[in-house]
Amino acid sequence: MDTFFISHGSPTLSIDESMAARHFLQSWKAKVFHPVPKAILVASAHWDTAEPTVNAVEGPSDTIYDFYGFPKPMYQLKYPAPGAPKLAERVKELLQAAGFGHVKEDKTRGLDHGAWVPLMLMYPEANIPVCQLSVQMQKDARYHYNMGKALAPLGEEGVLIIGSGSATHNLRMISRGNSPAPKWALDFDTWLKEALLDGRYEDVIQYEDKAPCAKVAHPWPEHFYPLHVALGAAGERAKAELIHNSWSNGSLSYASYRFTAVQ
Repeated sequence: MDTFFISHGSPTLSIDESMAARHFLQSWKAKVFHPVPKAILVASAHWDTAEPTVNAVEGPSDTIYDFYGFPKPMYQLKYPAPGAPKLAERVKELLQAAGFGHVKEDKTRGLDHGAWVPLMLMYPEANIPVCQLSVQMQKDARYHYNMGKALAPLGEEGVLIIGSGSATHNLRMISRGNSPAPKWALDFDTWLKEALLDGRYEDVIQYEDKAPCAKVAHPWPEHFYPLHVALGAAGERAKAELIHNSWSNGSLSYASYRFTAVQ
């Protein structure tokens, strides 16, 4: 099972028909990924915890509106996908076996917009069980890459692993409208593409030292760590493919990647 990193960008992706990334995600089943997964595991940038945590919800998941000041229709959207408590238990088991210590379960938390915004476009029927995995912002990229490595067996068990974040994410430097991407964003986005497609995964793990404008593109790392989870889950010899690239708000890159395990 391939793994994926999806740049979910602005929450307006949920309603704005003009966004190229929205149309890309709507074409998911037809053009990108044909198998129907048994369950979906989403490592979301919008759930930061001190220790690895999975949500283990019974029944339909609540839709969390973890954004402010957006158009009212966005707060009326629902994505009541079934919870995946068995998958949550399996994730916990794999992470603990790999030495990640105490892994917590949250039996009440629903899906934040890092999960439900892309999923409502990819799988609008909301009939596939979904489990979320938190990131740990105080840890580093290698920690999250190793977290992904621990979860690699899930692919053979029919689970689709998605890291949901953003290829660039500096909200202090976004702009309104369709202004051109600034040089710092283009430089980082291009470096990331070249590093991934060339298989320079160690550079991606050490992005803070290797990438141009790394601290500008990601002043905080939570939107980049989901990429490391997805990359690690595909294995050391994984092949990366750029499956979408577009921009919004000037500096928000929607670059998204497929990682295919190579035996």
